[in-house]
Amino acid sequence: MRVLGLTGSMGMGKSTTARLFAEAGVPVYDADATVHKVYEGEAAPAIEAAFPGTTVGGKVDRSKLSAKVVGDPEAIRRLEAIVHPMLRSYHQDFLDKAAQSGVPVAVVDVPLLFETGGDKRVDAVVVVSTSPEIQRQRILARGTMTEEALDALLARQMPDAEKRARADFVVDTSNGLDPVRARIRDILAEVVKMPQRRA
Repeated sequence: MRVLGLTGSMGMGKSTTARLFAEAGVPVYDADATVHKVYEGEAAPAIEAAFPGTTVGGKVDRSKLSAKVVGDPEAIRRLEAIVHPMLRSYHQDFLDKAAQSGVPVAVVDVPLLFETGGDKRVDAVVVVSTSPEIQRQRILARGTMTEEALDALLARQMPDAEKRARADFVVDTSNGLDPVRARIRDILAEVVKMPQRRA
């Protein structure tokens, strides 16, 4: 089985691309959804103990937690020490089940794949991309972020050009779903011929 890492900056169309991989019959692991799951379950008591006042009704309140950890590398390390082992266990469980099911390819959808060294744990990387103009339009159309907040967010992320340069495959989402579906078919045909390289 080959494992594809799927990543891309906000507003690039990564969630849609993940959905289209799933439509093509590929099992997809959603790292963000798993974080939500552990924040609402097994991680909550340990996070509350380490960062008092960050849970509400037994679930982690993400805004309260980020107020305590953002900009504090030591706090982020403490948080990661709690959460990462749980996430790794879900991730491994997903890969084991996918391998047992006999599928040729599985996808792990990880927003910060390069930033967390996740690219070393996959056989190939798919970066979802579009033009900076379309990216801005999509994000601002959600109505949840100002231009200033968006600029600050993008300044903290690895530039799209760097992600594309490090990718094995790039999916351009600028022109609707059909070209994306066609690109996914090509990627699935190609990746099974590639050597396994994950650590």
